[in-house]
Amino acid sequence: MKLAVITDSSVFFPEQFKKADNLFILDIPVTIDGDTYVEGVNLTATEFYEKMAAAQNLPMTSQPSVAQLDELLFKLANENYTHVVGLFLSSGISGFWANIQYLIEEHEGLTIAFPDTKITSAPLGMMVMNALNWAEAGLSFETIMDRLHQQIEKTSAYIMVDDLNHLVKGGRLSNSSAILGNLLSIKPILYFDETGKIVVYEKVRTEKKAVKRLIDVMVKLSEDGSYDVMIIHGNAVEKANSLYEQLTTDGVTNLSIATFGSVIGTHLGEGAIALGVTPHFD
Repeated sequence: MKLAVITDSSVFFPEQFKKADNLFILDIPVTIDGDTYVEGVNLTATEFYEKMAAAQNLPMTSQPSVAQLDELLFKLANENYTHVVGLFLSSGISGFWANIQYLIEEHEGLTIAFPDTKITSAPLGMMVMNALNWAEAGLSFETIMDRLHQQIEKTSAYIMVDDLNHLVKGGRLSNSSAILGNLLSIKPILYFDETGKIVVYEKVRTEKKAVKRLIDVMVKLSEDGSYDVMIIHGNAVEKANSLYEQLTTDGVTNLSIATFGSVIGTHLGEGAIALGVTPHFD
């Protein structure tokens, strides 16, 4: 078996994994005041938040290119790949996953799987890294897919946003709720529901209580086994470091810090912070 792993630029994982010969990343363009960028090509996460703060309008994101994926699949077949797994951002926040299913039948020379990850960012990155590691270890395609489905089923992310106005502009919260929330210092906690959509989980008074609630939720989610826990932030390094210290003090292991890049940062805004939980595989 020669396996290719394809993902998109909403993903987050350590730089060394991007050097894998069998990893391919589809671009998700971000448009800021008429200029188009691709993170990792002509934009860093830090530069994105700087540009977003100075922009007259909220940035806009596009889907990855279906045509680019189609072309890549032809290329992989010509390079003697036999199997492909595509791990892309959740169908609940992008129509891309639904739009590419027909490609599975179009490329008969390849065994292709496009599971709906129902997640993005660092938890998506953990799935990609696992798939690469399992392929290198010589696991069968069926075993890799079985493990990925197990991981998808038990992966969650809960998010605290700093700016309610981003949720209003993205259609996640009414303007009246945002005004009331700002006046009452309400911090909404969002999460990826079972369909992969980002929805409001709870509205909590004050950031301190919201952070405590995030930790409580994470502990409950991970209590039935071994999990990797990711602190993900939108240009909020101090918040992330503080949360890391709290969790470390509480005895949480397999803990890492990641960044919301331009794709997800567009919709959550600067200052957002999240806890992602995904099963740990040895």
